[in-house]
Amino acid sequence: MRLYQQLVLFMLAATVLPLAAVGFLLLSRAEAELAARIDAEQRSQASATAEAVSASLMEVVDALARSAEMFDWQSATDAETAGGLRLLYGQSPAVSAVLKLDANGHPVGAPVYRAQAVDGHPAFHTEGLERLVKSVPVQPLRGGGKGQAALGTAYAHGDEGHSAVAVAVKLAEGEGAPYALAEVVFTPLEAVLRRRAAGGLGRIDLVDEDRRVLASSDPERRMKVLAPELVAHLVTPTAPLPDAVRSFRVEAPDRRVSVARVPQGLRFDVVVEVDEATALAPVRAMRRTVLLSIGGTFLVLLGLGGLFTRRLNRRLADVVEGAEAYGRGELDKRVTVRGQDELSELATTFNRMGAELESARAKLLRWNDDLRTRVDEATADLKAAQVQLLEAQKLAAVGQLGAGVAHEINNPLAGILGNVQLLMLDRASGDPDLSTLQKIEQSAKRCKEITQNLLRFSQQRERAELRPVDLNAVVRDALSLTEHQTRSEGITLVTELKQGLGRVRADPGHLSQVVLALLSNARTAMLKTPTRLLTLRTGERDGRAFLEVEDTGKGIAAHIRPRIFEPFFTTKDVWSNVGLGLSVAWRVVTEAGGTIDVRSEAGQGACFTVTLPKA
Repeated sequence: MRLYQQLVLFMLAATVLPLAAVGFLLLSRAEAELAARIDAEQRSQASATAEAVSASLMEVVDALARSAEMFDWQSATDAETAGGLRLLYGQSPAVSAVLKLDANGHPVGAPVYRAQAVDGHPAFHTEGLERLVKSVPVQPLRGGGKGQAALGTAYAHGDEGHSAVAVAVKLAEGEGAPYALAEVVFTPLEAVLRRRAAGGLGRIDLVDEDRRVLASSDPERRMKVLAPELVAHLVTPTAPLPDAVRSFRVEAPDRRVSVARVPQGLRFDVVVEVDEATALAPVRAMRRTVLLSIGGTFLVLLGLGGLFTRRLNRRLADVVEGAEAYGRGELDKRVTVRGQDELSELATTFNRMGAELESARAKLLRWNDDLRTRVDEATADLKAAQVQLLEAQKLAAVGQLGAGVAHEINNPLAGILGNVQLLMLDRASGDPDLSTLQKIEQSAKRCKEITQNLLRFSQQRERAELRPVDLNAVVRDALSLTEHQTRSEGITLVTELKQGLGRVRADPGHLSQVVLALLSNARTAMLKTPTRLLTLRTGERDGRAFLEVEDTGKGIAAHIRPRIFEPFFTTKDVWSNVGLGLSVAWRVVTEAGGTIDVRSEAGQGACFTVTLPKA
């Protein structure tokens, strides 16, 4: 064992271990005292909450009883009876419905309630009337006096998960006297429980004889049954609590629980749960701090011992490391050894030798780098020239083709346009053929634009007219020309155009050509697929508008995808054009400052996304 190791062990045995033992002993006592204080606070909280619940609930019952005693129900007319029921309804915002019963417990007249929550009163629905009438028997009240009240069993109120209890109040003297039945919702009690739990003592539940949670500081626990480990520690519903408050501990997870019976003869219990890990977190955090401090002290001792006892060994190791680095060819390595001894002189000699060797190798590497750079530059120039030559040949072919198309097609198109316009002059505005002639005129003009666009792609003679354009309108216009053909081919067309999209900055004619090209490619790709679904959607993403054309066609293979925007490249089974559709579309979208992307897999369809800047 080395000297510094023995020194560290001695200091650890003499200082760190005794301090750790004393610290853990003090922490254990503090944890026990904290647990006792938490139990006392829990018991006090449970008792106070039970009193508050009793006071809140009995306040509503007493208010209903006093209001019933102030009114002469036997001689009252139907209108006066309805007014009396409304008076009972207004005694507390916890009342959701009030109705009158005869001596046999059958409803008499119309109940008073609100279908929607009004003025703090909970909403009530007519389907809950039967449950309300059956929840409390009125027979025990037949021998009582006017204003005598009785509570029924609790039940779930409505779809919100709240719980409620029915309160029956006798309206007159005698066995044949009628009764008033009111539904009291426990929502105000939940506010009481949340205020009581706001001090950080954990969760508070109000449970009935069946151990159902009627109200809780956690709304998610409404009408749920207590966990079995809690029910096992509680007394039976019919037996009284042995003490005013009862506390116990539950494991997995560790919790401390206190139970208090609600006074005034109410068969409810208040259950206060506190997570033991949260309650004892300060002590356990202190314990972790002590452990970290001990570990830190040990590391400091270890580091200081190593620093003082290994200084000389490290100086030698630096010299050895420098020599080994030179042997591996790492000539930029320098040995750093401070002092005025022999090790410093040896390190200086090694450094001088390394500098001379590094200088010689640097000269050789510079010669190799110069030669490699010249070769790479010549190769890059040759490749660039080949690419430019190939592109020039393609564009020249496109220019020749565009010139021929313009010469051969524009003249017949001029005749078509002229005749169509003459026919349109002979048609009245209500003529059914006028719309068809207008579509023919638009299609002919679009053909002319396509030939001009071909010339523009190859020769860049015409500038695009960029202005604010309604993207949805352009899509609708394009669909009006191709929708009939699309549906006649058995393709299901779905459009998802976002409302209020705003305008984009583009050339409307060129943009319409882009949409038609994408629609044509999608239709062609689905000619031989069993599922034919074509989806057009517009929207906005990252401050830019987008158009997506998605099909269920044959898709695009990964090795073909990089070439789809090249002129004259096509993968269509039926050779319908020369492969310029996507090339022109790419040029149009690029001139407008946008992008066009594709997402596709072979046999899985394709989705083209055109992104354009907002105007």
